[in-house]
Amino acid sequence: MLDEGRRRAARGADVVVGVAACRGRPHTASLLAGLDTLEPARGVHAGRPELDLDRALRRAPGLLLVDDLAHTNAPGHRNTHRWQDIEELLAAGIDVATTVDIQHLESLGDVVEKITGVPQDETVPDAVVRRADRIELVDMDPQELRRRMAHGNIRPPEEVDAALASQFRTGNLTALRELALLWVADRVDEALRRYRSERGIGGVWEIRERIVVALTGGPEGDTLIRRASRIAARTAQGRLLAVHVVRSDGLAAGTSSAALARQRRLAESLGGSYHTVVGDDVPTALVEFARAENATQLVLGTSRRRRLERFLTGRGIGETTVALSGDIDVHTVTHERAGHGRLLPYRRRTLPAWRRIAGPVAGLVLPVLLTLLLDRTRGVFNLTSEALLFLVTVVGVACLGGVVSALVAAVAASLLLNYWFIPPEGAFTFADADNMLALGVFVLVAAVVAGAVDRSLRLSRRAARATAEAEILSSLAGSVVRGDHTVPALLARTREIFGAESAELVDSADLAAVTRLTAAHPDDPAVSQVAVGDGRFLVLRGRPLPSSERRVLAALAAHVTAAAEHARLAEAAALVEPVRAADRMRTALLAAVSHDLRTPLAAGWAAVASLRSTDVEFTPDERDELLATADESMARLARLIENLLDMSRLQAGALNLSLRATALEEVLAAALDALPPDAPRPVLRGLEQAPPVFADPPLLERVIANLVGNASRYAPPAHPVLLTASVLAGRVELRIVDRGPGLSQGDRERVFEPFQRLGDTDNTTGVGLGLALSRGLTEAMSGTLTPEDTPGGGLTMVVSLPCAV
Repeated sequence: MLDEGRRRAARGADVVVGVAACRGRPHTASLLAGLDTLEPARGVHAGRPELDLDRALRRAPGLLLVDDLAHTNAPGHRNTHRWQDIEELLAAGIDVATTVDIQHLESLGDVVEKITGVPQDETVPDAVVRRADRIELVDMDPQELRRRMAHGNIRPPEEVDAALASQFRTGNLTALRELALLWVADRVDEALRRYRSERGIGGVWEIRERIVVALTGGPEGDTLIRRASRIAARTAQGRLLAVHVVRSDGLAAGTSSAALARQRRLAESLGGSYHTVVGDDVPTALVEFARAENATQLVLGTSRRRRLERFLTGRGIGETTVALSGDIDVHTVTHERAGHGRLLPYRRRTLPAWRRIAGPVAGLVLPVLLTLLLDRTRGVFNLTSEALLFLVTVVGVACLGGVVSALVAAVAASLLLNYWFIPPEGAFTFADADNMLALGVFVLVAAVVAGAVDRSLRLSRRAARATAEAEILSSLAGSVVRGDHTVPALLARTREIFGAESAELVDSADLAAVTRLTAAHPDDPAVSQVAVGDGRFLVLRGRPLPSSERRVLAALAAHVTAAAEHARLAEAAALVEPVRAADRMRTALLAAVSHDLRTPLAAGWAAVASLRSTDVEFTPDERDELLATADESMARLARLIENLLDMSRLQAGALNLSLRATALEEVLAAALDALPPDAPRPVLRGLEQAPPVFADPPLLERVIANLVGNASRYAPPAHPVLLTASVLAGRVELRIVDRGPGLSQGDRERVFEPFQRLGDTDNTTGVGLGLALSRGLTEAMSGTLTPEDTPGGGLTMVVSLPCAV
């Protein structure tokens, strides 16, 4: 980051260092020379300097260098996290260069914890990092990084051995390096998709193996997903995408919603993703989706149709997909359901172009072919049987091409039947009333049957479409209610469902610009829009949408509106929470001042008033007792006020530290002297062997005194408080052990809240700031304070501080 700043400054840019944590590295500190550096905010948090946000906004440089994007700001700062500070800077028009470790990305937190065994307390949302204009990966071989550590270029010499034995193990570094490479590769992949989409590039670029598996909702889906997953696993960084095509007229026959839900979970558990696309022509939709995702391989299941079905219905989805695939490899996977479909094929719910053409042709050709066949078998069938065979032909044509084709077939069949088979044969006989009645009934029956078949198909089409729309909307509604989908994710799903090139949420001004651009370039993809409220519109760019699909689009827009409102309310709640916390703190502080501070003040005042009274003669012992009461009350009042002031300084980030090498024995004596005279003395064990810690002695004294005093109140007389110290991974751990009642798991964090006394009804013991202040002071010294169970019962407070040697 500093190198980039120096390069920009050398080219004349206005570069300012907002905050840079050099951590005692001379080479890093030398890069600051010659760069304008802002004064940090007062105080430090977790041993790191704080960014003075207001000063940076007033300075408004061309480029601000801000180290440690995932840093948590000190209490009292108006933003909780540094990445929120950077968003303010960007909103003010200030460019920012920053740094972030791979382990601090929010989506990788659980993976990093499994690798290193260390939970990440500071994380930054991935979306914040992805919004950067440029991301540069600083990559290094693990062995080279360990050599830099051994040479003292990363950590102080006293921390090198512990770091190399824990976090900087070769396996850890290799795994973290691969995570970083994969995360950046996904970012590059997004940029590549945008480039191909903007330039209309449809060919497959075999940069990374992407395997698309087509799911029908049938029982073979699990087999196909596992097969595709094995194919993806054979290639480096192979990616699995499961896709189900929903026809615009509904789901295909034989589809099980429960099976699709199960297969979606299976695909995601194997590291893949699940997608739903809409398309009238399943093979075309599959190939278009594969090309849009730059897929290299497509996995299909072997047809479930029987041989007779394939003969009657022609080329199936698999064969058509292979013909359309081009440079995409297609794998046809056999399964136990192959060739075990229904006896009669299920027909498409719509009439594609080839059926609209084939229907009338069949209406003319099939009656002629049947006439030739019956002419060769004269005498085998009587006139009634021949008429029924013609009627079956008309019904078959109706199933193929609809009612218009059936009428063509009915007219052709009636004329052929009249000419070839009704006496006198070889001539049309329209004069005979019986013949005319028979032909009329034949045409009427054929038309009614064809109409019934066509109506049945249309009703089935509508029902299936309604089912498909309901399933899509139900899935999205459940996602919105669960909070699974953000607005960008819902927009991506909408684009996917309608097969559009883009889907975005725009305001009325942007919509006007889009409309003008579309009018100026009529050859560009069509634009569909629907209002979502608050002056915003959902805009789809791609194919024109029919009215039936626009109805679904309007429903999807309602979901997008709900998600946007959910995001707005969440953001508003996040802004209100600090105010609520401050209000709770203020209320608790007023309660503390009104009662807890008044008690010692009243006792001291009463003692002094008694001493000044001339109405009563006090003995020397009584005077000493009153003076002791006044002194004790004033000392207690001073401690309470000091705790309140220190807590306020911590929350305001204004606590001044003087960190140095500090021996535990140096502060223990003073800390124990600060205990009440009647408090039992703790037992000390192993403290003389503990190395010095890097701390502020007066603050560490306060921490120990608070913790020992708190433990003494709960420790039984037969088991005094125990203090022990040990060294682990370059840190000294001081343990304050008591055998009291302990704490439940749910109260482990509540006990550190200010003005909190869990179950303590004795209001004379303080305002409940001791543990909260102790944790705040410890963290200000780059330490931690955590509670643990004492073996055998009780509570152990563990203070961990960095070694100073």
